[in-house]
Amino acid sequence: MTLGIFVDGEDEPTEADRDAIGGEAQALTLRAARRRARQVRAEAEDGNDPAAEKLARKVAARAEPLKTFEDLADAYLVACEKGRWKPKRKQKRARTLRDETGILARNVRPIIGKLRLEDVNKAAIRKVLDAMIDRGVGAQTNRTHAVIRQALAYAVSQERLVFNVASTMAPPVQETPRTRALSDEDLKTLWTACEAMPEGLRLPPRKGQEQGDKLYVARPTRIALQLCALLLQRRQEISGMRLMELDLANRIWTIPAERMKSGRPHLVPLTDRALELIEDALALAREGRDDPPEYVFPSPRLTNDPDATEKPLTPDSVTRAMARLCKGLGLTQVSPHDLRRTGASALASERLGTAPHVVSQVLGHSGDLGGAAAVTWRHYAQHDFMPEKRRALEAWEGLLLEVVGERQRPSNLEKLGRARKRRA
Repeated sequence: MTLGIFVDGEDEPTEADRDAIGGEAQALTLRAARRRARQVRAEAEDGNDPAAEKLARKVAARAEPLKTFEDLADAYLVACEKGRWKPKRKQKRARTLRDETGILARNVRPIIGKLRLEDVNKAAIRKVLDAMIDRGVGAQTNRTHAVIRQALAYAVSQERLVFNVASTMAPPVQETPRTRALSDEDLKTLWTACEAMPEGLRLPPRKGQEQGDKLYVARPTRIALQLCALLLQRRQEISGMRLMELDLANRIWTIPAERMKSGRPHLVPLTDRALELIEDALALAREGRDDPPEYVFPSPRLTNDPDATEKPLTPDSVTRAMARLCKGLGLTQVSPHDLRRTGASALASERLGTAPHVVSQVLGHSGDLGGAAAVTWRHYAQHDFMPEKRRALEAWEGLLLEVVGERQRPSNLEKLGRARKRRA
């Protein structure tokens, strides 16, 4: 396919322009236009013709479809969406592209979007990153640097740039992995509030306030948080749960590959309490409608618009709701992912004694295969670890419900009786 080398909104080429590049301005491909511009420039240098040199620069500039960083960002996102550009040899997920689109819109485009690509140097990139650090942004600054680096790498692949200046810049923020796991007391406080919203719960008062704003979190969102704690799956997997993914009769939730970070389908056993909570959420989702819902947690923003396309509760909504709830409860630095870490820690600890590779399978970390070679499980031993995952999640549910007071802890005599039966 050929591309015109003169962009919309600019003057048509003059007769002199056409003569200078052989009358082929409208039909040159991008590669041919660049080559012709170099030839014109060389001819101008040999003949010392300033007009021809100026024309060569004009031809080269008009031949470039990616002039500014904003042009590059648009082309990069489209190429990733269509699978034409795969920075890590696999197509980016829709969730990743939404995040990158937001990062570019908030942090990058306002500062360097209008810059020509040749002017996007280290100083310009540092201006973007420093502005974020000055606002107190932490790990997201590193994500922004990574998106800029990948976009510029795409520009190099398209022969628009010769070198990726961001590739030699270190991530600007030192990241410390989170280690927060909830204590039994914190877990009980949060679970109890999710089960029944406390009356009169308020946020901490802001400056100038005598008392904080009244706090309320809708029941479907609180159920989503309880399922995060019970099933130990990621917030986006819980919030995007579809009715078609659930096999309630066989107590299995199948998360499709496109919704998994690993890019592989993930089977999650559903425990008794998880099934109860899912049924409660579905009952709430069915209220006021004749047809069954597509999502277990439909977005509340669309319930009043019958023509709107149904969408699920967003992961960010779950995070914000938990942050507000924890502030009102006096719990500090708690996120939905900390519930996942809390359950995984309990499974691996002496409290439950689950094998590490089974914990990994529960979490959907497909790389841990208990010491077996990857090729063994990929091509030969097709095993989904379903029995092991079910036993692990049932054990975790039992412990969790004991901690929060919904199930009585067994006495030492009961434990001894169980041990004797096993020995017998």
